[in-house]
Amino acid sequence: MREHRRAGVGTLSRVTDLIARLSAPIAGAAASLADGIAPEVGLERPADGTHGDYATSVALRLAPVLKRAPRQIADDIATRIRDGGDYAAVEVAGPGFVNLRLAPAWFHDVVAEIAAAGDRYGEGRPDRRRNVLVELVSANPTGEVTVASARNGAYGDSVGRLVEFAGHEVVREYYFNDAGAQVEKFGASVRARRRGEEMPEGGYPGPIVGVLAEEIDLDPEASVADWTRAAVPRMFDRIKTTLARMRIEVDIWFSEAELHASGAVDRAIAKARAAGHVYEREGATWLATSQFGDDKDRVLIKSDGAAAYFAADLAYIEHKFGRGHDRLIYILGADHHGYVARLKAAAACMGYDPDAVEVPIYQMVTVSGERMGKRRGNVVTADELMDAIGIDATRFFLVQRSHDQGMDIDLDLAVRQERENPVYYVQYAHARAQSILRRAAQEGDRPTAGPWSHAPEQQERDLVKRLVEWPDIVRDAADRRAPHRVIAYAAQLAADFHVFHHDLRVLHDDPDVRAFRLTLTAAVGDVVRRALDLVGVGAPDTM
Repeated sequence: MREHRRAGVGTLSRVTDLIARLSAPIAGAAASLADGIAPEVGLERPADGTHGDYATSVALRLAPVLKRAPRQIADDIATRIRDGGDYAAVEVAGPGFVNLRLAPAWFHDVVAEIAAAGDRYGEGRPDRRRNVLVELVSANPTGEVTVASARNGAYGDSVGRLVEFAGHEVVREYYFNDAGAQVEKFGASVRARRRGEEMPEGGYPGPIVGVLAEEIDLDPEASVADWTRAAVPRMFDRIKTTLARMRIEVDIWFSEAELHASGAVDRAIAKARAAGHVYEREGATWLATSQFGDDKDRVLIKSDGAAAYFAADLAYIEHKFGRGHDRLIYILGADHHGYVARLKAAAACMGYDPDAVEVPIYQMVTVSGERMGKRRGNVVTADELMDAIGIDATRFFLVQRSHDQGMDIDLDLAVRQERENPVYYVQYAHARAQSILRRAAQEGDRPTAGPWSHAPEQQERDLVKRLVEWPDIVRDAADRRAPHRVIAYAAQLAADFHVFHHDLRVLHDDPDVRAFRLTLTAAVGDVVRRALDLVGVGAPDTM
């Protein structure tokens, strides 16, 4: 799927210009009434399509400036823009809304532009192309990928796809926590299972520990260090396999142990010390993060001489920026709220812009009411979830809600083939569009670039206006790191398309009507496919 998400390609459609074309006459009329100074036009779609295609409340916002009744101002604006162009009708409604019904030619222009852009419609063209590093998973290799960590990966991968589609260079990285007490505890757990002993205190009792204990060809009397060195790579291979199955693309697998072995931790501490941000107290070495907004200073080297976990964090920040990345996105779990301030402060201590560090915190996941827990024997794993509901549903449901909200995945709903299941409903829209296009091709008809003379009916107008929203939706989703907005939009587009298909005959007897509706159908298919791809979900051609 990566070939569809090339960074740095600009928006290939003039649809944004076509929207601006609607606003320009209104802005000019408002400015003429206010001596050249007027608020934004702010076109919006009325809740009831019979009131027009778009409406503006600019007259209400001008009223305090002009000290006139909004309705009178709206009448004056309507008089100035009433004739010709993209407007088929201009009406004043309510306390001062200006409602616009658009001419068929405007819809023709939009559909032609979207069709010309294909599945690249909506791609971004930023003023400055950034080099963004997304750390999408950093779970310890002490067990299988749980549903909680799967949300981390699905969300991070989707953010990476969105940022890349917005025109930036993106690297996806997994931070492999292969150093410290936790991995040693994991090795000790595998060794204890092989030896038939009780789990060590705080050990890992999951089924995978028993599997590894049987797989590893090692003397049961070997040291814990030997068992750790044997168990961790095997566990990590399983993690890689699970993430690949979930379509989570990882460009770099980064080792924490390598930070220590390479001297990167020592070099980072030396750099921070040279900048005046490191001091000694009570036999330990501290980083003065409180000077940069952290709630307290952080220990780098403990009094026993061992490096604290935060020392690796400091070195990792230096390593990331040192590779040329100018934006760092850490995807962390709900128990890491304190990391937001400390990571930003660490960046500042190393001489980097703290605002270049983003730390979205994702909330926990339940499946049929079962709370996830890393060290519980009854943990629901990502593979178990994919086995139960499929890869597409897993990816879809894991990013359906904002990352800062908890979620419960209804397994029964996720496998239903009906409208209430949102992933099925959206995928079916794509399959239906492809079915129509295949049938048309069999009859010798294909989408065209126009021109058409057909006057679109309400269902067609609504569908075109929904398509027009896509560039803003996908740009906003990238800027806000909010893939759930793409899913919400895809569901709305699917609903509009299903109404269009139900109410109107796409393969109409009139060649002009048929040609327009076929092109509109193809555009819907392209956008649905793109939206699903941006959240790692497939778009089947048949269902």
